[in-house]
Amino acid sequence: MRTLKLGAAGPVSSALGLGCMGMSALYGEADRDESIATIHAALDAGVTLLDTGDFYAMGHNELLIGEALRSAPAAHREKALTSVKFGALRDPDGGWAGYDGRPAAVKNFAAYSLQRLGVDHIDVYRIARVDETVPIEETVGAIAELVEKGHVRHIGLSEVSAETLRRAAAVAPISDLQIEYSLISRGIEDEILPTAAELGIGVTAYGVLSRGLISGHFERDRKLAANDFRGVSPRFQGENLQRNLDLVDALRKIADAKGVSVAQIAIAWVLAQGPRFGASIVPLVGARRRDRLAEALGALDVRLDAGDLAAVEEAVPAGAAAGDRYPEAQMAHLDSER
Repeated sequence: MRTLKLGAAGPVSSALGLGCMGMSALYGEADRDESIATIHAALDAGVTLLDTGDFYAMGHNELLIGEALRSAPAAHREKALTSVKFGALRDPDGGWAGYDGRPAAVKNFAAYSLQRLGVDHIDVYRIARVDETVPIEETVGAIAELVEKGHVRHIGLSEVSAETLRRAAAVAPISDLQIEYSLISRGIEDEILPTAAELGIGVTAYGVLSRGLISGHFERDRKLAANDFRGVSPRFQGENLQRNLDLVDALRKIADAKGVSVAQIAIAWVLAQGPRFGASIVPLVGARRRDRLAEALGALDVRLDAGDLAAVEEAVPAGAAAGDRYPEAQMAHLDSER
């Protein structure tokens, strides 16, 4: 497993991280035993970065990771890095009620996460979305206090603008920015990614397969479960879906020519952007099964030369995706989109 330092202030991470959200929420039913087996397989393959949020199924995902860590070999458990998002407010019916970045709330969220994960520290801690009622300096300052006390090792951010990134970095060292980045979600290239590189802040890129849309496995007539987030995602609706899958078909021709899968070439493309922008970029793969994990890990062996990258760019040019990456109400919470 290749490794890289997650920004100037961050930990050394595996070149791929495992996003665990789908093991608990938002993509329909998940298999608990297979989820734990997938986490174990990731650790066994050298994946160290496990990403979660305390609000994923109201703590279920943290409990799942905690169980997987307890049952993993000690050597794997000691190398695992926990990356946790906090701040999203939920209700018993699964509804969303905004975000809370007050210092007291930050410390309260952390206390519960430590307990659910069964660890004595969180490796990277970040608010999931900026709380517009609380200056980012106060939220980051509260995490910095947790770092001083040993409860947190590194400070991260999620879905913030270049301006917010600068403000936060002026308060305390920031390890990484977690933000959506893929062949069809490239808005960060204009300002956010160059700013992160300038400040020595790493990027953990989620949505590298755009929630399965560009994985090569999503079928045009697929029926989604009622509790699958993609059922309301603009990119998965009607004509948008068909246009986006046309892009996947174009990408498939390049993948076939190289003897790799569509998912592997999409992940390899994200990996290739780190050197291009002078930044440390760790793709988070949301594999819920061991076979999907194995496919994603194969992307580490895919080398894209200048000709390959030009072909990918021609097949899926920047801005080619149809539809926003979130429904309108959720887009409104993205500081990164302002």
